[in-house]
Amino acid sequence: MVFKRRDRRPWYRALTETLWPRGGWRRAFEYVALRLRRLPDTPEKISRGIFAGVLASWTPFFGVHFLIAAGLALAMRGNVIAALLGTFFGNPLTYLPIAIISLQSGHFLLGSRLRPQVHESLFGKFTGAGRDLLHNIGTLFTPEQADWSRLALFWHDVFLPYLIGGIIPGLIASAVVYMLCLPVIRAYQNRRKKILKERLGQLGKAKGVR
Repeated sequence: MVFKRRDRRPWYRALTETLWPRGGWRRAFEYVALRLRRLPDTPEKISRGIFAGVLASWTPFFGVHFLIAAGLALAMRGNVIAALLGTFFGNPLTYLPIAIISLQSGHFLLGSRLRPQVHESLFGKFTGAGRDLLHNIGTLFTPEQADWSRLALFWHDVFLPYLIGGIIPGLIASAVVYMLCLPVIRAYQNRRKKILKERLGQLGKAKGVR
């Protein structure tokens, strides 16, 4: 299995390694690149899977990027494992620029702007929406009234612009990564085939001598 671990990590260690993997992000990226090159599929399918994974990382559906990437890969007839690995394009080092680009593009396309409410920063809108959601769930079991104001603010100011604004830059980034990965994966697979053919030839000669 690609993502299965032999050792079970405590939750605090898993959180720490999510923000900063053991060996650093460079080693993590090298590992992902190595797994992508060694996938047993055609370069085109692997690259389409990577395209799907990168595109999924530009959506605001945090927590389900794997599911979105897998669905896109299946629709595009790409490699699903490559799509899952491709979601690592979205990580703590890239989420901030992705969010800024998506929000700015989304508000531009929608003809709106991010409204700086009193005591409502971007982080405040996230937490405010979460408080509204928890409160409204509680109203199902209490006589209190549901309040959708912060959720509505979050939808119009953050979620919808992020969703709309991430499409174009997401497609551009995915296409660039696709064009970069396809020749690299093809060359790697051709080199491996050549090495394997040479080894088989040497093995056949050795058996002939015997």
